[in-house]
Amino acid sequence: MATGRYTRVDGKKSSNCCSTAVIVVLVSACLLAAWFTMSSSVDPSGNVGMSALSSSTKDVKTQKISEKSSNEFEDNTGDLPEVGTKENVEEASGKDENDSRSQENENTEEAEKARDSSQEKKSEDDGERSDDNKEKETESGKNDDASQQESEENTDDSKLKTGKGEDKSGSDESSDSTKDKTDEMKDETSTEGQEKYGADESKETTEKAIKSGSEDQAELLKEASTKTGAWSTQAAESEKEKQNASVESSSSENQKFYKWKVCNVTAGPDYIPCLDNIQAIKRLPSTSHYEHRERHCPDEAPTCLVSLPEGYKTSVKWPKSREKIWFANVPHVKLAEVKGHQNWVQVSGEYITFPGGGTQFVHGAISYIDFLEKTVSDIAWGKRSRVVLDVGCGVASFGGFLFDKDVLTMSLAPKDEHEAQVQFALERGIPAISAVMGTKRLPFPGMAYDVVHCARCRVPWHVEGGKLLLELNRVLRPGGYFIWSATPVYRKDEENVEIWKEMSKLTKSMCWDLLKIGKDSVNGVSAAVYQKPMSNDCYESRTKNNPPLCEESDNRNAAWDIPLQACIHKVPTDPSERGSQLPAKWPSRLEKPPYWLKESETGVYGKEAPKDFIADYKHWKSVITDSYLDGIGIDWSSMRNVMDMRAIYGGFAAALKDLKVWVMNVVPITSSDTLPIIFERGLFGIYHDWCESFNTYPRSYDVLHADHLFSNVKKRCKLMGLMAEVDRILRPGGSLIVKDDADTIAEVESMAKSLHWKIRYTFTKDDEGLICAQKTRWRPDEVETIKSAIA
Repeated sequence: MATGRYTRVDGKKSSNCCSTAVIVVLVSACLLAAWFTMSSSVDPSGNVGMSALSSSTKDVKTQKISEKSSNEFEDNTGDLPEVGTKENVEEASGKDENDSRSQENENTEEAEKARDSSQEKKSEDDGERSDDNKEKETESGKNDDASQQESEENTDDSKLKTGKGEDKSGSDESSDSTKDKTDEMKDETSTEGQEKYGADESKETTEKAIKSGSEDQAELLKEASTKTGAWSTQAAESEKEKQNASVESSSSENQKFYKWKVCNVTAGPDYIPCLDNIQAIKRLPSTSHYEHRERHCPDEAPTCLVSLPEGYKTSVKWPKSREKIWFANVPHVKLAEVKGHQNWVQVSGEYITFPGGGTQFVHGAISYIDFLEKTVSDIAWGKRSRVVLDVGCGVASFGGFLFDKDVLTMSLAPKDEHEAQVQFALERGIPAISAVMGTKRLPFPGMAYDVVHCARCRVPWHVEGGKLLLELNRVLRPGGYFIWSATPVYRKDEENVEIWKEMSKLTKSMCWDLLKIGKDSVNGVSAAVYQKPMSNDCYESRTKNNPPLCEESDNRNAAWDIPLQACIHKVPTDPSERGSQLPAKWPSRLEKPPYWLKESETGVYGKEAPKDFIADYKHWKSVITDSYLDGIGIDWSSMRNVMDMRAIYGGFAAALKDLKVWVMNVVPITSSDTLPIIFERGLFGIYHDWCESFNTYPRSYDVLHADHLFSNVKKRCKLMGLMAEVDRILRPGGSLIVKDDADTIAEVESMAKSLHWKIRYTFTKDDEGLICAQKTRWRPDEVETIKSAIA
């Protein structure tokens, strides 16, 4: 007699009751399947009740694509990579869009069921909808806030047009308000479904992008290794200038587990580590030169996360953000109370509004800007004058309205008693940094700006031999303009008359030509317009060498952590030298290699410098067009503030020219000093050391882009500190794009997941990789006290 199919664990034959058991099992299975079908929800991929099973079968971590087309990935020495065709990327984008639409409908049904099953939850949600501006973030409600953000991001994904979205910001105020509230109600309906299935959705989107675009996207991963080229680095220049041989040493980090805590600091949600080092500031021997407003970084970069303000909302989109922002995002009223009568900023219900005025243009910035150009027509906004520095910018309305003239303005103001002025500017979508005219050079190269502007900026230019005005002379290009719109220009009281006399003597000794003093009839103020010389004739004909000419060894481009020098740099006279000629007019200067890039010099990628420049620009135009715009999960129509954390020639920013974004180009101090090239082409940027915090408020940027930055930084300092800084300056819902070696990409992905970020796209091949991750509103429960930042 044949042995039955089933045997017992102990090896004995099963009895005849096995058939009965089979029947019972089958009946139970049927009942279980029926129950499972009735009670389970639909997962993002459309499979009923199988989320747990399907997610377990998916590859959680993206692996390197197998060798499919090895010829695609062969390095061409000295050549920059070209991206693949656009068609496959669009195909992947279309699939993701359809999936997103399906996801929105399914998640809405899921959330409705969940709300019906919990009356308490329904009441709570109704309360939130009745007044979306009175959200209270309590300890018990943190998960609700995080869940709401997950829902917002999911709704955004369902609408994603990957760079093709229409700008509907021209609608009127009432429809704006209705739309905001409708969107928030939609967000709430999808919260629970997204909370449960968001991770699966991200993985599915990633897998689809990889499968459909693996061959095409592979090209953008090729890394053309960079060299120093013909340019030194800010780190090297700092060494020379300070005659200091200190070497920064730090260990790299390779953790698989990351534990995050919320920063407990006096500044709370507005914490800037290098500007809020209270203990270091207390130890300063003097503050007479604004030393307390300068950078004083902690010995080690913080690894804690900055908290969110109560009721934080997704930022108002540009250009409406120029007129109004959410009060909950920057809940400060002091500036409105002090400067409200000057039309800087006003509180209006749930919004903070900006009537467009400032101290010198109470009746609006537009007429003031036009007045300046009428005063000196050669200023030629957006043609000859493209890059402007606005010192003491207030809430940056001047720079905000210069965008309409095709002008980029770097707005600069300290973190001082004018509470959150730079934070207001950034929340509006206007470029700004927190910095002060103190004891050190500004973090810009020499001869960078076409125009420097000061409207009642409260800087004592005339004191101490004009040291501060001489710093503006350093960063102003030969032939550039200094616009001084201040009371000494037009008021006749004793104090202002005395200041005007001192300024007149100083500017004359600096050989600045006072072109004209214009009267703004609309705002009732006047402005003096000076021009910097384009030759050394005036310097050489002075009877007194005061202010003195700088020593030949004083490099005007050395700017990182360099003390101010009270001297004048000579104007370059060699026709092939930077500064001897005006740059080409905008926009032609964007694409043309600067006249002073020599073929005899080697660029950062190893080619002749002009060819290197052109190749870099072509490369980034291809990457942006064929990959970044519609292939990695970013809705560029909702982006405004963008940072390139490791800019080379500014090619990434140049390729984004036609979008309604601005790009802060950061040149790390250990990289080749290519920032003068970036300014020459009509873009702007700044020097920075990424082992320290950046001089900006939390939640400043919508997109951070890092091309082979992380692998360089981790050789000098802890990667976890850099990731905490990225989290600090990135807005919730904002995206981080990292292109780097595969090991570094794996570390970034691990950290991003530990931060509860969404992985929108990953791709690795031949030891190179790309990742796009989206920040959420998640904050940990544990707290870390930063003693140096406690008052």
